[in-house]
Amino acid sequence: MTIDLTRRTLLHLAGATSLAAAAAAAARAEGNPQGGGPTYASRTPMRVGMVTLRVKNLDTVADYYRDVIGLTVMERSATAAKLGTAGITLLVLEARPDAAIEPRNAAGLYHTAFLTPTRKDLARWLVHAASHRVPLTGFADHLVSESVYLDDPEGNGIEVYADRDPSQWQWSEGSVKMATDELNIPDLLSLTNPRIPDYAKAPDGMRVGHMHLRVGDLAEAERFYHGTVGLDPTRKRNGAAFLSSGRYHHHLGMNVWQSQGAGQRDEQTTGLAWFSLVTAKQDILAAQEERLRKGGTTVTTLADGVEAIDPWGTRVRLLKV
Repeated sequence: MTIDLTRRTLLHLAGATSLAAAAAAAARAEGNPQGGGPTYASRTPMRVGMVTLRVKNLDTVADYYRDVIGLTVMERSATAAKLGTAGITLLVLEARPDAAIEPRNAAGLYHTAFLTPTRKDLARWLVHAASHRVPLTGFADHLVSESVYLDDPEGNGIEVYADRDPSQWQWSEGSVKMATDELNIPDLLSLTNPRIPDYAKAPDGMRVGHMHLRVGDLAEAERFYHGTVGLDPTRKRNGAAFLSSGRYHHHLGMNVWQSQGAGQRDEQTTGLAWFSLVTAKQDILAAQEERLRKGGTTVTTLADGVEAIDPWGTRVRLLKV
């Protein structure tokens, strides 16, 4: 199949009239911070492992992540689906047909960010999305990365992105420089043939590069995810904070743009059930568990680590791999 992938086509999919408008939409997804690849994100002392979502319509949502993101359905039953790439699980969907959709002003998931191994992979995926007329919610250049935003059928946010080489990231006093500029679509698409989609499935190296959460209070979230979990701050501004391990630009984003003052999440709604942060170092895991227990956090022992609950009821699993 061939397509006429013009800037107008992409703007139409993003519901925008100009690249500036699309960047503004992406700014709403990343906080409008005005003025590499997964191998780097994955070799840090901690990294994101996988994500589990509660969904009303299992088949519809599973098909979306298979057909749009390109994940392989590794297991599927009437109650759950496991998806990933190269035999590695990235996403688990749990069927909750009677659940209400989690409101956007509640704490919970802002988006799951799928990191492509290369910029060319992002270009190939963008051609794939456009050829299937997938609605987009924004696209932008963040200086450290280039990103496209969209929502799954139940409103769970998604980012598909590619990192720039870490040597190009600009750090100053522990803070990494980021922006929300217009994505140079022609330059991105110059890496592939935009008239011939060739993205049959997610590349083997795709991983969940970072998670972005809605929280009720930024300072409280930082106390938990920095002070207790042990991620390092990399940037803070405009109601959002970003943290990482090993000087990645961010493994975790948190914001209060829609959720300031949010209380405990309702586990009977759809949305994020839990996500994992994984490490190969037993001393990191032991230190995390000690801080969690000393801090009075609810901790559940698992076979390969622990599960903790953040101040709004979002579950994070700290696992050794």
